[in-house]
Amino acid sequence: MAQTDNGLRLDSMLCFAVYAAEHAFTRFYKPRLEAIGVTYPQYLVFLVLWEQDGLTVKALGKKLFLDSGTITPLIKRLEARGLVQRQRDEDDERQVRIKLTAEGRGLRAKALAVPLQVAGATGLDQAAVDRLRLGLHQLRAQLDAST
Repeated sequence: MAQTDNGLRLDSMLCFAVYAAEHAFTRFYKPRLEAIGVTYPQYLVFLVLWEQDGLTVKALGKKLFLDSGTITPLIKRLEARGLVQRQRDEDDERQVRIKLTAEGRGLRAKALAVPLQVAGATGLDQAAVDRLRLGLHQLRAQLDAST
């Protein structure tokens, strides 16, 4: 096979390696998150709100790289379950803030074990995890800058 053909081999594709790893993460997270009653996208919303409650829908979407057409239905489902509430911003009523309810804050304690389980499952030490995460952040930023 010619050297130039290597770029079209599935096992040489960086995008496929990331895609396959994402699927492995999804399979790993699914039963753990089902045990606390959330999906992976909902878990991501909670990670952001546990860190900084009361963000606007726009700010939350920006942190998660989600557009309003994706984040709004997600928030509405969490609100219907009584885990978050939407409130108009006092200073700018065009903005909607997302606030955790007591039940939403209470999920945090149930979720504490999940990152520890992930860390153990990767088989990587903390320094390797940090390098990999940084590299992926840099990769995303570079790809975003190239679009």
